[in-house]
Amino acid sequence: MPVISVSVVDDDRMLLDGMAAWLGSVPDLRLLGTAATVDQLLDTEPGRADVVVLDLLLADGSAPVENVRRLVATGRPVLVVSVVPHVVHGVDVIRAGASGYLTKDHDLPSLAEAIRTVARGDVAHSPELAFAWSCDERPDRPRLAPRERAVLVAYASGMTLTAAARKVGIQPATARQYLDRVKAKYCEAGRPTYTKLDLADRVREDGLHRYPSAAAGGGTDQSSSTLVP
Repeated sequence: MPVISVSVVDDDRMLLDGMAAWLGSVPDLRLLGTAATVDQLLDTEPGRADVVVLDLLLADGSAPVENVRRLVATGRPVLVVSVVPHVVHGVDVIRAGASGYLTKDHDLPSLAEAIRTVARGDVAHSPELAFAWSCDERPDRPRLAPRERAVLVAYASGMTLTAAARKVGIQPATARQYLDRVKAKYCEAGRPTYTKLDLADRVREDGLHRYPSAAAGGGTDQSSSTLVP
């Protein structure tokens, strides 16, 4: 079983100590380093973690989006956690490159699974992230018709245009028209989208792939240990 190295950035000393003790009991997770700020982690981390668990709001007043961008720029995948859900911040940190967002009232097994998901290169979904996406009505998020979205998600997942069209049940020429409309809508919204990689980024940033609804499973198990000590 491959071991995933984890670093934690949080200014709560009790939480850091609790995380250290808990990670020591999970066979496939290993604590690499802890820090109270992103600066401190980058200065002291002995290597580069497979996943960084980052508290949304740190005591040094640093901007969450900038913290995410700095860590992602170094090749560190980031899972953001927060004491309370922040609808706008939840979307913003994903757009900045974070691979997941969840609140600290989730149980520890849920956190472990989110870490594993991020380590695989996927986005760790959560009810609060789904809620944040559903409430995001900013003008830079274009409104896509159902089939535009379906073609976009299929194509951005790695399918060829022909395969994406077949999945949606339309002709390739029609699928191409939908993709052109999607690109035009994103450009009009101030988020230029030209390549397949750009399209994949928009799918991730705007939560257009499948994710659990806020009312679906994945909520807190009150009988289990939570992230907050």
